[in-house]
Amino acid sequence: MNKIEIRTVDVVQYIKPLREGGSLPAIVKADDGFLYVLKFRGAGQGKKALIAEFIGGELARSIGLKVPELVFMNLDDSFSKTEPDEEIQDLLKFSIGLNLGLHFLSSAITFDPLASKIDGVTASKVVLLDSIISNIDRTAKNTNLLKWNEELWIIDNGASFYFHHNWETWESHLTRTFPLIKDHVLLSQATDLLEAAIAIIELLDKKRIIEIVSNIPEDWLINETDTMSPQEIRAAYVRFIMVKLAKIDLLVKEAEDAR
Repeated sequence: MNKIEIRTVDVVQYIKPLREGGSLPAIVKADDGFLYVLKFRGAGQGKKALIAEFIGGELARSIGLKVPELVFMNLDDSFSKTEPDEEIQDLLKFSIGLNLGLHFLSSAITFDPLASKIDGVTASKVVLLDSIISNIDRTAKNTNLLKWNEELWIIDNGASFYFHHNWETWESHLTRTFPLIKDHVLLSQATDLLEAAIAIIELLDKKRIIEIVSNIPEDWLINETDTMSPQEIRAAYVRFIMVKLAKIDLLVKEAEDAR
């Protein structure tokens, strides 16, 4: 499996906000000439949403799912000074520093479960991934999936790992499964859960998980309200994922029962 290498780029142009996203992500241009969907550290769930987005995206890529390239994006203070919209101006001001970008898939359309059929293994991988990372936001109302070049692409994993909003109780989540999988948009198409589980276990070893988590910028792991050090937080993410992988047979059963 290829080594994870995350590029860092500078934002050179703010193009437009994506107002369908609750956290007001934006399409921006970077100094490499490409367009990205920029997720802001100054948005509602802050840096923790960026961490969830990053870990979820790289786990998805590691198990063979399609994910737009993720990059770290430097945002300086020049954009807030020229932005007329006060809400966006504040967002830009609070997001100076390192943010997260997803390569913009031009002409991609929102995945419609009624119009598109996904193969059983791919659908099953997405369902089990979201069970592992406790992603509460991949439903029919908000699929957070795109169709691009006739393929399914995974986006928006920021509502995952919700235990990290309260580190004092995070260990209580280790023993839980994920009953909310009953609302998953791909559950009805997830007809190969056992095969998908075997593939996930083969592709996600501890070394890979540590590699993903070690790429989280140190700055994102520092919050005034957190009682744990960045090193302890990294170790917690690794332990959480490893425990969920060890329980994957329970997650398979839970999803099958929900189907």
